[in-house]
Amino acid sequence: MTVALVGAGPGDPGLITHRGWELLLNADVVVYDRLASRALLDLVPETAKRIDVGKTPGSEEMSQDDINALLVEHGRSGANVVRLKGGDPFVFGRGGEEAEALAAAGIKFEVVPGISSAIAAPAYAGIPVTHRGVSTHFTVVTGHEDPTKGRTDVDWAALAASGGTLLILMGAGRIGDIAQALIEGGRAPDTPVAAVRNGTRTDQETVRATLATIGDAEVRPPSVIVVGDVAGLDLTWFESRPLFGRTVVVTRAREQASELHEQLVDLGAEVLEIPAIAIEPMKMVVPVLDEYGWIVFTSANAVRAFFEGLVNPLRDARALAHSRVAVIGLATEMELLARGIRADLMPERFVAESMLEAFPDPSFEGERVLLPRAQDARDVLPEGLKARGYLVDVLSVYRTVPTKPDPAMLERVRSGAVDAITFTSSSTVKSFCEAIGELPVPLTAIFSIGPITSETARKLGLTVTREASESTIDGLVSVVVEELSS
Repeated sequence: MTVALVGAGPGDPGLITHRGWELLLNADVVVYDRLASRALLDLVPETAKRIDVGKTPGSEEMSQDDINALLVEHGRSGANVVRLKGGDPFVFGRGGEEAEALAAAGIKFEVVPGISSAIAAPAYAGIPVTHRGVSTHFTVVTGHEDPTKGRTDVDWAALAASGGTLLILMGAGRIGDIAQALIEGGRAPDTPVAAVRNGTRTDQETVRATLATIGDAEVRPPSVIVVGDVAGLDLTWFESRPLFGRTVVVTRAREQASELHEQLVDLGAEVLEIPAIAIEPMKMVVPVLDEYGWIVFTSANAVRAFFEGLVNPLRDARALAHSRVAVIGLATEMELLARGIRADLMPERFVAESMLEAFPDPSFEGERVLLPRAQDARDVLPEGLKARGYLVDVLSVYRTVPTKPDPAMLERVRSGAVDAITFTSSSTVKSFCEAIGELPVPLTAIFSIGPITSETARKLGLTVTREASESTIDGLVSVVVEELSS
């Protein structure tokens, strides 16, 4: 198989099929259009060639004939080619034409169906296309026929008489004329109509009207237009989520961002990942661990980097059998648990000062503590433990390095087109401020995971809107929701 025509679904990247996901993971060439979620391109190997053939209403970056030729060209090369198309390839997606071109060239192809916006957009707007006692069938029709064919195949009068639910794709620009044709065909002027724009995306919006008023309702593309009594039902769920319509910036390192990203998306936010730092493990010489009464981990990154270095010389978690283990933070504790180790000590507050308060006095003179941590971490903890009588060895196991954020993403922030920026560490604050320069006025809301991060932000001239009451991702998300949904 050399070419796969893959339906990307209507916009929400989570709606792609498992088969489509598999093909993207192994693609050598991806040819995609504007209706396919750009988030899906993150699945594609970095070595793959990405070709944007996106079309916008009223203009074309590449003609359909050119796209067909492109698929044939790459198909003949023997590469794994994915043609990523919004919705379903064979539902007004011109996938049939692409399949014909491939077949004519003798190139094997595969069709991977996608969820059509005709069904998904109404569902995300809380409108069932069929509903017991209201509608027993639905019809999908284009509102934009090929102007070069010299005739119309859509009999609006017949569609008006057929009853049920009418789903009109690509009809935003002609909805006034279409509504009038349906009324003239016998549909009642007060028939409910709903236009769902950008269905399943974080900027989805639903316009509700009737056949008599929809022409004046400023329906904009791309919209799925629902005509029928079901359009009067309002089972809203997607647009009622607490962060719907909000844009939140995540500055955390890409390796760590998934949990925060997923929680915010589940709550309805559009998430812009602008990683200000990257986590870089360091080469380290693991000391003789039996010599340490305590090993203290202050972050999940430290756990990951330490164990990566630990297993290289073919040692595993049993090497810690003679030491007690202390952690700062729930995420750090979970990283340890994933490796079969339960922490002996975790302070109530997830900062170094709280660890010093909770830490016991040495069991004997000269008791040793190993502190695997970031290269540029604060010295509060090692200095405090030394003052208590411990011998402390600091082991730098990783460092944070600044990244070069996407300029287009930074420009969105500078323009004030975001609602919130989240910071999960002092290093993210410093690197982000270096990259962004001055933030817009009025200042975007700033959310911090804890007191140390907040202190750094204030020193750099930022006003912290809210600080998480608990220094965890859950705590950070909670204050974002409280502030932005109020």
